[in-house]
Amino acid sequence: MGQFSYPPGACPFMEQISPPNSPADLVVGGAQVLTGTGSRTSFRLGGVAVKDGRITAVESNVALLGHIGPETRIVDAEGAILMPGLINTHCHAACAQHRGLIENLALEPWLDEVWKAESRYLTPATSRIGAFVGLAELLLSGVTTVMDMFWIAEPVAEAAAETGIRIATGSWFFDGPGMCGITPDQWLSRAEAFFERWQGHPLVLPGCYPHGSYTVGPDNLKAAFALAEKKGGHFSTHAAETATEQKIIQERYGRSVIHHMDHLGLLDPRTVLAHCVHVDDGEIECLAKSGTTVAHNPVSNLKLGSGIAPVPAMLDAGINVTLGTDSAISGNDTDMWLSMRLAALLPKGVQQDPTVIKPDDVLAMATVNGAKALGLADRLGTIEPGKIADFILVETRAPHAAPIYDLATHIIYAAGKSDVRDVFIAGRQVVEDRRLTTIDLDYWLTEMRGLGQLIARGEPLPEELAFHGF
Repeated sequence: MGQFSYPPGACPFMEQISPPNSPADLVVGGAQVLTGTGSRTSFRLGGVAVKDGRITAVESNVALLGHIGPETRIVDAEGAILMPGLINTHCHAACAQHRGLIENLALEPWLDEVWKAESRYLTPATSRIGAFVGLAELLLSGVTTVMDMFWIAEPVAEAAAETGIRIATGSWFFDGPGMCGITPDQWLSRAEAFFERWQGHPLVLPGCYPHGSYTVGPDNLKAAFALAEKKGGHFSTHAAETATEQKIIQERYGRSVIHHMDHLGLLDPRTVLAHCVHVDDGEIECLAKSGTTVAHNPVSNLKLGSGIAPVPAMLDAGINVTLGTDSAISGNDTDMWLSMRLAALLPKGVQQDPTVIKPDDVLAMATVNGAKALGLADRLGTIEPGKIADFILVETRAPHAAPIYDLATHIIYAAGKSDVRDVFIAGRQVVEDRRLTTIDLDYWLTEMRGLGQLIARGEPLPEELAFHGF
């Protein structure tokens, strides 16, 4: 099965290549470099040169001097690890507005309560508040690219463009009228318009995101996939998250979730299936043969009591397994560092085998495997010349970072989101010394706290936040 590649012409910025030997726009040096290419530390003291948003060199400090010109900006990364930005392949950032609202329920009754809350408080205006806060949370924790699905994608894409995060996104839908009364036919029309507006944007990659096979029927699932295929975009949905979901699909269609999706022609290199907790060997083989990506979400799977995905078996079968955080309403935060650590620790305990998964495997799940899922493996996910300059600086001057014998081991088992010091996306610094450079975060936090107080008191939305149509 071939590998999905996001169409080059759909994102012109990603094709820019600088002439050789021209001075860099940016040089970041003095770091320990973790390239993410499978090799160990490239340079104990080194960094990158960046020109027109692309990495032009990964070299020692001495060699980097040759890339400095009179206009070059120089960033001292002493005491930091320079590594690829994290790629979160399953998130609902705007759900931050309901963080911690609904607790201690299994997925299905939990969803019922979530949808009740969203039906009352979800509008384009509140989604915009949730998106700015949710995307800011991701950026500050070192996420440079996120695959995000939400009821109303437009404010999420707008917030991404303003905050500077790279996002693959689109609206999700159900068979029946969803939030704000959107029907599947209306969703298809709006999805077409979403592609027309955003395709070609340097940060926003539009795709198709039906909710799941238990909430969306075969015809609408196939229509969504056909649109993604037609437009050259991604296709993502929830799949096999709980045993109850498997039972529903088996009773409804006489097949398991994965075989049902395969029967509909939805398994494909452009497809990212979130969760896949309850899958058997036959389904794993089906996923592997089709080239489908699985987005592993250990935090929400544990918190909702859904189970633990058989990640080692998937990796052994050759499946491209990536990492996600799910939403702040299901996991209370969107911490990829916690997702990485759980992805490394859970299989060892479940299988009682400390060798079953290694730090480099998990690092790949959080970086280059995510790039593969997005069809951007030639452009993102590692620190190499020619790649887009999406990278982060991780602070190492703290007790839990002394000493460091192996960078990948430290990143997976000891480092955390609070260690992220600086974030660069396409060479642009969007986080500097743990502060966002692109938006007034205090403004959006004030807006979010005000919205949270309304929700907590059960009060109706004021006129400026209410739904007035699209």
